[in-house]
Amino acid sequence: MASPKRLPYSSAGAGGGGGARRGSGALPPVVVLVFLFVLAPSIFFVVRSGGHVHVASDPKGADGNQETDWQEQLATNNLKSVLSKEVIDAIAASQQETGTLNLDFFRDHPSPSWKTDDLVDHKMNTNLVVDDKAKTQNSSAEHVPLIYKAPKDGSVIVHADGHQVDTAAKIARRKLREIRREKRAMDLVRKDDEALVKLENAAIERSKAVDSAVLGKYSIWRKENENENSDSTVRLMRDQIIMARVYSVLAKSKNKHGLYQELQSRIKESHRAVGEATADADLHRSAPDRMRAMGQVLTKAREELYDCKVISQRLRAMLQSADEQVRSLKKQSTFLSQLAAKTIPNSIHCLSMRLTIDYYLLPVEKRKFPRSENLENPELYHYALFSDNVLAASVVVNSTIMNAKEPEKHVFHLVTDKLNFGAMNMWFLLNPPGKATIHVENVDEFKWLNSSYCPVLRQLESAAMKEFYFKADRPTTLSAGSSNLKYRNPKYLSMLNHLRFYLPEIYPKLDKILFLDDDIVVQKDLTGLWDVDLNGMVNGAVFTCGESFHRFDKYLNFSNPHIARNFDPNACGWAYGMNIFDLKQWKNKDITGIYHKWQTMNEDRVLWKLGTLPPGLMTFYKLTHPLDKSWHVLGLGYNPSIDRSEIDNAAVAHYNGNMKPWLELAMTKYRPYWTRYIKYDHPYIRGCNLSE
Repeated sequence: MASPKRLPYSSAGAGGGGGARRGSGALPPVVVLVFLFVLAPSIFFVVRSGGHVHVASDPKGADGNQETDWQEQLATNNLKSVLSKEVIDAIAASQQETGTLNLDFFRDHPSPSWKTDDLVDHKMNTNLVVDDKAKTQNSSAEHVPLIYKAPKDGSVIVHADGHQVDTAAKIARRKLREIRREKRAMDLVRKDDEALVKLENAAIERSKAVDSAVLGKYSIWRKENENENSDSTVRLMRDQIIMARVYSVLAKSKNKHGLYQELQSRIKESHRAVGEATADADLHRSAPDRMRAMGQVLTKAREELYDCKVISQRLRAMLQSADEQVRSLKKQSTFLSQLAAKTIPNSIHCLSMRLTIDYYLLPVEKRKFPRSENLENPELYHYALFSDNVLAASVVVNSTIMNAKEPEKHVFHLVTDKLNFGAMNMWFLLNPPGKATIHVENVDEFKWLNSSYCPVLRQLESAAMKEFYFKADRPTTLSAGSSNLKYRNPKYLSMLNHLRFYLPEIYPKLDKILFLDDDIVVQKDLTGLWDVDLNGMVNGAVFTCGESFHRFDKYLNFSNPHIARNFDPNACGWAYGMNIFDLKQWKNKDITGIYHKWQTMNEDRVLWKLGTLPPGLMTFYKLTHPLDKSWHVLGLGYNPSIDRSEIDNAAVAHYNGNMKPWLELAMTKYRPYWTRYIKYDHPYIRGCNLSE
């Protein structure tokens, strides 16, 4: 029979023969009794006794200490059997550094290195553990209290006395968040302080490092435009020159002669590098070096001379000066454009001279046009064209015939002056308009048109008009005081410009006639105009007024009582250049007489300036029928923003203005509408170097 197990801490009377009879069933009560009477009092004395417990890591050393009483020795031995070696070592190490330990010490010195562990077994047993970090962290003066370790996903630590505090990780995260917030706040403050100087410094730095800079921003003194431009470098250099001029004035005023000379030198170099360039590709190859050098001297000048108030005053003065220069140049430009509009290109003059010579070399019998019987037939479509420009007249006739549905029914009545009479005849003899009829007349052969009948001719013979047009010492430029230069154009002296008021006298047997200027191009068949019902009016024209322009007050002097009494300043203006006239109504209403009346009253040019549109507006006032705008588009001689579809859909395109299509100053995008009707391979045109 097996002998019974013996308890390690049994007394002498606990054994005997009874042990074999009770067996192992008596073992648990004995263990409980031992714990209650031995271990429990020992733990109680350690915790509650007023004395101190000295925990030694070496059991031999503990046994050798004669001063320790038997309770302490018993408690120490029993704690060693319950606590792990790591706990005993930690307590011993702390004791050596801080003295003997007691419970009050742990309460006063909590440490985050003791944590509650997860429940690792299925019986929900709680074990006391020490965090691995305690081995390194507690080697210093930190004290280690016993605590329970919270679950891994928790955020608090539960101390032995029930006090809860945040974990070290959470405290660290909170500190990091506070640091980040402080950093962001400091960054915002710093950015706010630097915002004003960044724009200025960026320009200087860009000039210093021009080789690697993106030069798509032309202005270095304000917030940059982010769009890349082909002229960005040119603009940047011009801005540098402007600022250099400002700083040079400041340097001179403050007696900084060295800096002044350096700025002047850089300005000259930059001017030479830029030259007349309008795009970066046109710049001299030295431009980047000049720009970098200018940037460096501007940096120096800014450091020595920068004063926001003074610089703004100087820039304002420069702006005013530039504005005055612009006004002066605008006046000069107007004068030059008017001068160019007066001239005839050498190539056209050459064409006229060659044609004139060849015409007078022709036999008289070969100078006649065919189908002269159509000239007075009211059943046909008649056109009136008054011009001294052979090439322009040829475009009008050619474009009309090429777009006509029945060319044989069209009759052209051309009137020119004596100088161009031979050239006009010779051109159309050599280049007849197909089956259409054409006839050329000389205005000087109209004997009825004289100063006794025509107020304009009478006024041109007056001393005041001669002085206005021909006085040698009068100002020759607008900037010098000359006004309304456009009305000094020689065309206003020519009767060709005033013949439009004498149509019934020139063509007495016709009922209707279409008047065309020589600066138009016909793009569609015009016979529909003869079918327009004018409702008893004399003139059919396209009205040109908008909300505030091309109204009567633009052309007439309403401060004059005669004008103010008879006309409405808001009445709508209309266009000369393509007008269908009912000659029967003309005669009935005595249109020519009305024109003579107003022309006579304007001898001193007090009602309107010279020209034919103002008297036309007055003569045909309330006698003009509005035509659809698609018949006539205007402005190709001055307006660059006309919609292309509007031009393409118009029956007539009019180059009114100074930029006539035969002049070099013509707008290139409109010129093809005119040049398509010229045969540049014609011997006369090629011989006079006329080209597209």
